[in-house]
Amino acid sequence: MSPLDDSNAVSRIGPNAITRVAEALIAERGCAEAVFSAACLLHYLADPPEAMVDERDVTALQRALRAQLDAETARRIGHDAGLRTGDYLLAHRIPKPAQRILKLLPSGPASALLLKAVGKHAWTFSGSGHFSYTIDRPVQVRIQDCPLCRGSQAEVPVCDFYRGTFERLFTTLVNRKTQVHETQCQAMGAEACVFEMHW
Repeated sequence: MSPLDDSNAVSRIGPNAITRVAEALIAERGCAEAVFSAACLLHYLADPPEAMVDERDVTALQRALRAQLDAETARRIGHDAGLRTGDYLLAHRIPKPAQRILKLLPSGPASALLLKAVGKHAWTFSGSGHFSYTIDRPVQVRIQDCPLCRGSQAEVPVCDFYRGTFERLFTTLVNRKTQVHETQCQAMGAEACVFEMHW
């Protein structure tokens, strides 16, 4: 069921979008307080969320990450947080039998099955954004009204959290040589954030 049951409902996103950013910040810089304070989210460091969070908190955290850090560091931390999220999904959310099947399939069918499953749960990471995909070469994922860069402007793509998550899932379950690139970003004026998977 989508969290948007009526026009007044608040869209929510899984807690990995908060907790894995904190982990990545601590791993890179030794602390996460400055960024979380700038986002007015220090309470999440004291009491890490275990349930879905308001998507506006995720947007605020991503903005603070880019505002408090230089662009390259922000991108590196976002990517690392995405990789950590992928690890969590592999360990706790994607059944091991399904993982074994995906690994045995050719890359094309495996990517189709993986993205079909991801699409069923897309609201848990894209919130009120709109998730879609195409199984071509390259495989392409599109998130319109992306919560990671909503209301932001940038000269380069900034949705590294998603890029890292897709990278971990695809290199583990589809093809270990997969490279993920964000080829379009709404922060740069595009209509949607677009991620391409090459192998």
